[in-house]
Amino acid sequence: MKKITKAILTGAVIAGMFMAGGCNNSSSGSSSPKTNESALMQKIKSSGKLTVGTASGFPPYEFLDTSASDGKKIDGIDIKLAEAVAKKLGVKLEIQDMTFQSLLSSLTTGKVDIAVSAINPTEERKKTVDFSDSYLEGEQTLLVRKEDAGKYKALSDFDGKRIGVQKSTIQEKLANEQIKNAQIVALPKVADALLELKTGKVDAVPVQNIVGGQYLLTNSDLSATNIYFSNYSGGAAVAVPKESADVIKVINEVIAENKANGNIDKWVDEMTKKAVENAKK
Repeated sequence: MKKITKAILTGAVIAGMFMAGGCNNSSSGSSSPKTNESALMQKIKSSGKLTVGTASGFPPYEFLDTSASDGKKIDGIDIKLAEAVAKKLGVKLEIQDMTFQSLLSSLTTGKVDIAVSAINPTEERKKTVDFSDSYLEGEQTLLVRKEDAGKYKALSDFDGKRIGVQKSTIQEKLANEQIKNAQIVALPKVADALLELKTGKVDAVPVQNIVGGQYLLTNSDLSATNIYFSNYSGGAAVAVPKESADVIKVINEVIAENKANGNIDKWVDEMTKKAVENAKK
């Protein structure tokens, strides 16, 4: 009987040791909980804000709102989309304005969380960042001085001409690829290229047709050509760091929702009118 009792007590002690060890392991695991969220999603949630990179001077996608008290607020189609994404994530929105050329490098270095600036998701750009679904389509055309309206009938008529472009954009790429011997003048903003056009320093400026239509409303000395670049696709999409699938999923949901409810079309109309009003002040 004593031997049986001793065996039971010994077993109980050993069991207790295993239970204690199990509790310690569980406690240790709970101090470092595992998560399936991407590093970007964790950063956004922990900071309580979504930092968005954009390049103003591309109305109606993004432009300085001169009606704002400090004159520094940026508005536009892309800003409305960014606001909707921040709302979906339940965080505040912070806008960082920079040159278009700096956008993707700022994204890969973590200066901004996402980039929204009518960015075309080219294969070259996909090597360093990922993209959301397209939220707005557009064709690529050229603007010329009004005095030259009707002078150009085809894209080949621009061969060897001076072409003003915004640096590091799809327009620069298309001009280099599809205009023979083009003399490319690359500048930080579209407005800079258009000034070169107005003063006769370049012969044409390639633009996305929505943006071109915007500038024609406020520049009576410029004209559309109705000439378009070929083999262009992809529209505008949101750029996101690699390995951020959960953030892209949220952005795609926002895009789908706002396409379905007509908000994106409404933003195009509203922001086009607002940009025109801003330009008149």
